[in-house]
Amino acid sequence: MRDSIPASAAQSTDVDGEAPRLNRRQTAKVRTRQKVLEAARTLFAERGYEPATIRDIAKGAGMSTGAVFANFQDKAELFEAVLSTDLVQLAETLKAAAAVETTVRGRLLAALTAGYHASLEQLPLVQAVIARSWFQPVASEMGTRAAIKPLISVVTDALQAGVRERELTQDADVRLLSEMIYEAWLSNYRRAAYDSWTMEQLTVQIGKQIDIILAGALSRQ
Repeated sequence: MRDSIPASAAQSTDVDGEAPRLNRRQTAKVRTRQKVLEAARTLFAERGYEPATIRDIAKGAGMSTGAVFANFQDKAELFEAVLSTDLVQLAETLKAAAAVETTVRGRLLAALTAGYHASLEQLPLVQAVIARSWFQPVASEMGTRAAIKPLISVVTDALQAGVRERELTQDADVRLLSEMIYEAWLSNYRRAAYDSWTMEQLTVQIGKQIDIILAGALSRQ
């Protein structure tokens, strides 16, 4: 169980209304949690989900398994914490790549290619995410959907810009297009895992998929 914090050790807030400062115990707990997350991320990225054990994660963090369980209920919760953190960062990478382009296709291709660049070296982690998506409890599935929402939002934003700029028809089903493009992007990781596809091959493939998916939504003006 987590230690309770007595009133005398409560967080303090300065007179300027800045964020509360952590006391020594809270700071140590945050550092411990971060070490566990970093060790888990490394092992999940190298081995995937199943082969990465709590014992090995604890060893990688330089602490006991008890310290891991003091911060996370089980390996599934730890995996979800790693996933949510990484996907927020990945979404920022996609968003930055899309921002420098001026066409709907350019934004989509730049964003999704940047996604491959950022995550291909952690292919076992990507495989674990995809594999677990078929065999996880409903609550975990809902958590995963919430975690990937920022990624899909990058695709949605690019499509909505295309509608505003009249590259796409005004009645384009942006939600459906977003889901189709995201699913196509995700499916290509299988090619990387089993067919050793290079970045060049992945880029060509996702470019073709974008073209086919958008074909029926392009404006004829």
